[in-house]
Amino acid sequence: MLAHRPAADLLAGLDHVRASPPDHGRVELIVRRPGFGEREVLAAAELTLEEGVAGDTWNQRPSRRTPDRSPHPDMQLNIINSRFSALIADDEAHRAMAGDQLHVDLDLSIGNLPPGTQLAIGTAVVEVTDQPHTGCAKFTKRFGHDARRVANGDVGSLLRLRGINAKVVVPGTITAGDTITKR
Repeated sequence: MLAHRPAADLLAGLDHVRASPPDHGRVELIVRRPGFGEREVLAAAELTLEEGVAGDTWNQRPSRRTPDRSPHPDMQLNIINSRFSALIADDEAHRAMAGDQLHVDLDLSIGNLPPGTQLAIGTAVVEVTDQPHTGCAKFTKRFGHDARRVANGDVGSLLRLRGINAKVVVPGTITAGDTITKR
């Protein structure tokens, strides 16, 4: 069992998260979820219209937000701020357990990336959707109650510390280290 960071430590790290670039960010970590509870850290990935990250199980995961519980098309990609994922996790393997496919050094705040904002990454383009991304019971188990409270609190919600949902609008290849550009 990994130690969870206390709220005071998480709150002290928020200035570093707020300093994330607003326009030209960077992909820090790409994670594929090939099976439930499984994670693969990738150097590069294909983003497809059908799967999001090729080989990921997004298209097999039921959603409570669709009438038939089918995968939600606006929740294809989960993107988290890499500074926040590094703050809550002990190492890269633990960061990957957050469940987000992309960990990016980019300001994910509501003011910076409203729904409809498109992001060019490698040869792909993704679009921020209006679907909220909040910490769940699995997130709490992996990172602690304080991490969930900070992420879902007033400041955390404005900064979107738990991340954003997006969908692929132009398929292509992305690589860890790629620049992310708002369009």
